[in-house]
Amino acid sequence: MPAAALKPKPTQSTLQHPVLLDLPYDPVEKRPLPPGRPRDWYISHNRRLKAMRLAIALLDSGVYLPNQARNETIRSTAQLIGVHPPSDTTCHMVRALMRYTR
Repeated sequence: MPAAALKPKPTQSTLQHPVLLDLPYDPVEKRPLPPGRPRDWYISHNRRLKAMRLAIALLDSGVYLPNQARNETIRSTAQLIGVHPPSDTTCHMVRALMRYTR
C-alpha cells in the first residue's frame, strides 16, 4: 500500500478553520450572576472563575506543572489575556487547579 494512502485526510472543520493551540484562549461571554446571594459568595465565585481562566491560559501556553507556575508567571499570563493581576490567594488557587486536573 502506498504511503500516501495511509496519510490522514484533513477534516472539513480543519480545512476551513485552522486550529491554533499555542495561543491563549479567548474568554467566553460573561453572564450575570444570580441575585440574592451573600457578598462573600460573589467574591469567591469570581475568584474561582478567574483562577480557572488563568489555569486554562497557562496550560495552553505550555505550563503544565504547578511548580512551573510561580506568581510572576501567573500575573504575566493575566496581563497577556487581559484580566486584572491576581492576588496571592488566586495564584494559590490556580496552582491547586493545575494540581488536581488529572
